[in-house]
Amino acid sequence: MTYGDGVVKSRTAREKADDGYVPSPRRIERERFKRARARRATAVAALSTLVTGAVLFLVITRSPGWPRTRETFFSLEYARMALPKVLDGLLLNLRLLVVCGAAVLVLGLLLAVARTLRGPVFFPLRALAAAYTDFFRGLPLIICLLMVVFGVPALRLQGVTTDPVLLGGSALVLTYSAYVAEVFRAGIESVHPSQRAAARSLGLSGGQALRFVVLPQAVRRVVPPLLNDLVSLQKDTGLVSIAGAVDAVYAAQIIAGKDFNFTPYVVAGLVFVALTIPMTRCTDWITARMDRRRAQGGLV
Repeated sequence: MTYGDGVVKSRTAREKADDGYVPSPRRIERERFKRARARRATAVAALSTLVTGAVLFLVITRSPGWPRTRETFFSLEYARMALPKVLDGLLLNLRLLVVCGAAVLVLGLLLAVARTLRGPVFFPLRALAAAYTDFFRGLPLIICLLMVVFGVPALRLQGVTTDPVLLGGSALVLTYSAYVAEVFRAGIESVHPSQRAAARSLGLSGGQALRFVVLPQAVRRVVPPLLNDLVSLQKDTGLVSIAGAVDAVYAAQIIAGKDFNFTPYVVAGLVFVALTIPMTRCTDWITARMDRRRAQGGLV
């Protein structure tokens, strides 16, 4: 290396050092103020939470009926006795969630596609799909369960099952598919018509444009509300207990009916909550991830 090269390199290093960013005192003070404000907000939130929890604890535990309530609803003895049976019944709820969830997604997508078909020849199909969604969205789920579970066996049809689990699952599918169909339809209609027109201009038929262009975009857009519906379905699987199916809720009811202690219901409720919270947090994470990708232009 020559003397000239050394001079040039040293000058370049000095210029890079001169060009380095040095925050101003005002910016440093602003950042320090933001950190202090964040710490103060966290401390205030923690203190207010502790105070609120302490007040609620004192109000509940100092109430006149608390000893009897604690014995009736929060007995550790009954909780230990109920937990294994409630978990055994929970397996039925999980099977219903998987099977009914898959059936709901398929039937809901078919209903949504039927409602978005174009042309006068498809009017009867659109009318039937609209009538189905309007009827089962307006009908309370508990009434649908009672009608299916007790009405279908009363018909005495040959080859039709009388299994309360299958009938209860069918009622869940009938009701939730109507809600999911509207979610899918909203996603399909949110896709800009230019997407379909561009697909047709490339030589795709109407069905191919729907399958390869519209539906992929629509499904991605409605993933968060679909997950919320699945969370609701997971909770409502406990309603099949009215048909006599021994799930987590009915297992708790059997134990509670022996000694009139309602701790098993609390155990069943906590089990459902423990199962629902991860699904809810997963839904929030997926929603936030999709929002970030959409904001960055990475999601159509």
